Amino acid sequence: MSPIFPAGNVITLPGNVAPEGDNLFAARVLDNLPVAVYNCNAHGFITSYNLAAVKLWGRTPQIGRDLWCGSWKIYNPDGSPMPLDNCPMAKTLATGIAVEGEEILIERPDGSTRYVLPHPVPIYAGNKLIGATNTLIDITEHKADETKQAVLAAIIESSDDAIISKTLDGIITSWNRGAEKLFGYSEAEVIGKHISILIPHDRLQEEAVIIEKVRNSEKVDHFETIRLNSKGAEIPISLTVSPIKNKKGLIIGGSKIARDISKQKQAETDLQRYADNLEILNSVGRLISAELDIQSILQKVTDATTQLTGAAFGAFFHNLVDKKGESYMLYTLSGAPREAFEKFGMPRNTQIFHQTFSGAGIVRVDDITKDPRYGHNHPHKGMPEGHLPVVSYLAVPVTSKSGAVLGGLFFGHPQPGKFTSEHEKLISAVAAHASVALDNAKLYEEITLLNSKKDDFIGMASHELKTPVTSIQGYLQIVERSLANEDKNKLFVTKARNQVGKLAALIADLLDVSKIQTGKLPFSYSQFNAEALIAEVIEMMRNSQHSHQILLEQELNNLVINADQQRLEQVIINLVSNAIKYSPNAKEIIVRANATPTSLHVSVQDFGIGIDKSQQGRVFTRFYRVENLAAHMSGLGIGLYISHEIVNRHNGKIWLQSSPGAGTTFHFEVPINH
Repeated sequence: MSPIFPAGNVITLPGNVAPEGDNLFAARVLDNLPVAVYNCNAHGFITSYNLAAVKLWGRTPQIGRDLWCGSWKIYNPDGSPMPLDNCPMAKTLATGIAVEGEEILIERPDGSTRYVLPHPVPIYAGNKLIGATNTLIDITEHKADETKQAVLAAIIESSDDAIISKTLDGIITSWNRGAEKLFGYSEAEVIGKHISILIPHDRLQEEAVIIEKVRNSEKVDHFETIRLNSKGAEIPISLTVSPIKNKKGLIIGGSKIARDISKQKQAETDLQRYADNLEILNSVGRLISAELDIQSILQKVTDATTQLTGAAFGAFFHNLVDKKGESYMLYTLSGAPREAFEKFGMPRNTQIFHQTFSGAGIVRVDDITKDPRYGHNHPHKGMPEGHLPVVSYLAVPVTSKSGAVLGGLFFGHPQPGKFTSEHEKLISAVAAHASVALDNAKLYEEITLLNSKKDDFIGMASHELKTPVTSIQGYLQIVERSLANEDKNKLFVTKARNQVGKLAALIADLLDVSKIQTGKLPFSYSQFNAEALIAEVIEMMRNSQHSHQILLEQELNNLVINADQQRLEQVIINLVSNAIKYSPNAKEIIVRANATPTSLHVSVQDFGIGIDKSQQGRVFTRFYRVENLAAHMSGLGIGLYISHEIVNRHNGKIWLQSSPGAGTTFHFEVPINH
């Protein structure tokens, strides 16, 4: 059978038969067609096919054996199996009518599938149906494109992001619902218009940069910028722009995806503000906790809270009323000169201020001039002329630990609605810090005052005691000399003089304590022989008491040091005196002295009652006396304190080793050259 080309819905052969040369020419043309074509006889058997058909089917059919179609398997477009006698070619041969527009799905032997659009056309010889020719159009790629386009269209249409396409000249060519929602323009309002209708004037240069990148096939990814909606309001967006290419790969425009990042930006702003506020709070906390001056504390608090709230000015008013109990005292001011308040009377106990100074709570008003409590007080009946303009108003009480209202922080701004509940929380937190700092500052003032009085008392008492003691000692010396032949009376006078000497030493110690506290304890450094000093002190101690044997072990080899000789002598006397006092049942004290190349080391060992470990860390504290011993031993607990301060002033160290019942050894070291 000669290959016949479909030419319409019915093909009728001419009465004569074409020459052999023509048939050969037609067969060659058919094989070189890019479209699959095959023929069937009236019984449905394939009689001819071209190479494109073999490629499409993935197999070579057998002439005269394969019916209706050369496909391995055939399916309906939905994937369900299609009976072979129901394929379009079978229908055409059964009815003699061309079947149009019925898609089929074929499967190749290798398992791959293709979508095909057949065009079977019946062939007649006169009125007799002698076969049919079928042209197969591979529409697989087209179907895939349609699916992609449908999916893409659905995505674009349902996207919350604005998806816009434009030409390289910036003309808008597509506009989805997300764009309508974001920018407020309908599709009809923007198609054909320039993209610059969405761009703020000061950002127009961005579009030129974006277009240039698109022309160069570059993608703009997550570019954060500002665009305008239909009402001219600015919207922060994240912009992604990609080039659009045609089938030839030429760039013909750009696709923009704009995402509204208003919430993200607001969250970032809130987070930054929170971090800034937290830093200010921490900074204020550190600053005021380190302060003990009330004026300084309140000024720092006022400055910080004025900054926190964004107030035009802020002030702290102390809760100190006048004689009439009506007005409060301005203490600190921030954001305005103090002169702004000098010509006005201080706040009085009005309805506005009463809630703050009574501790009833925070007052926040968006517009104080519209508050029902405002403007009813003589003589101003509102804001005095020339007063700082206050519309937004915020007042926070500062309350001490005891519950007393120390004062109030007040903030004002000339515009309404400037203060928020967040500001209330922040200022309350600062006020809590401030109240603790103020309590500490007041306590420090009281302690400083008491300490000053104590130092004055010690100094006064010491001097007052020293004068009569000196006189008594002088008189006793005269009496002692006049009673040279009366041994009994002389003994009593001598004992009296010894007691006066102890009293004089106690007074001297009290004076030293007072001078240590005021930083005025005098020191005089000189070079002297440490070995000779220690020997001299021990010999003097041996002669002044007879209850203990004082043993001295020195390895100093005439060591010369640079120090305060009188003060080191005072330390040794204190340690030896303590050793004798706290070892009443022992018979000896051991004093040892040795040196290193850089320091002098002295220790005093007793064999007395010892000191419990729990108390050892406090024995060098002023006026501290070891528990359970104070009631049985005389003294004020200042000897070791003075010794500790003297050694410290020499850049040395002093310590002890002790066990209850096993005695105590005190050590001290001082540099050879201070």
